[in-house]
Amino acid sequence: MSVILETQRLLLRPFRESDLDAYARIYADPEVMRYIGAGIPLSRDEAWRSMALFLGHWQLRGYGMWAAEEKASGTLVGRIGLHHPHGWPALEVGWLLARDHWGQGLATEGGTAAMQFAFDRLDLPHLSSVIHPLNRASIRVAEKLGMTRERVAPLNGIDVVIYGRDRSPRASGT
Repeated sequence: MSVILETQRLLLRPFRESDLDAYARIYADPEVMRYIGAGIPLSRDEAWRSMALFLGHWQLRGYGMWAAEEKASGTLVGRIGLHHPHGWPALEVGWLLARDHWGQGLATEGGTAAMQFAFDRLDLPHLSSVIHPLNRASIRVAEKLGMTRERVAPLNGIDVVIYGRDRSPRASGT
C-alpha cells in the first residue's frame, strides 16, 4: 500500500495526518473546488474524510490517489492518482492542485507518472479522466496525457465528460 512515485518535481506518496492543514486549505479555496463535486469549498472535516477515503481506496482496490508533494519545498500541493470508487463512471486518473501551483505542468507531470504506474505495474488496458464539462484546464491536461473525449456520463446530478486512452502497445521484445 505504500507505493511512492517520484517525478522531476513531485513526490507522490500516501497521505499522512500531518497533511491535513495544507489539504484543508486547498479544499477551502472556492476556485480550486469550482469543478469538483458540488462545486463548493469543503470544510476541514470534509478534507479529513477525503484523505481517509483515498487511503481506504488503496486498501480496497490496490491503487488510489497520492498526496502530491513538491520535492523542492516539501509542500503538499494537492493530490494526483487513480480513482474508481463504487458507482464511479470509469477508472480515472485525476488531479487537484492548490491554486498557486496551477499552470506549472504539475498535473501533467504527476498524471503521466500515475498513468505509467497504472499501465506498467497494474497492467490496466485503459484509463479515463472524469471532468466537469466547463473545466477547460483539466480538459487540456487530459489531452496532454494523450486522452480524447469518449463520452458524456451522468454523475452527481450533472453530465460529466469522460476522456480516455488505451495503454500504448508495447514494443516488441519487451
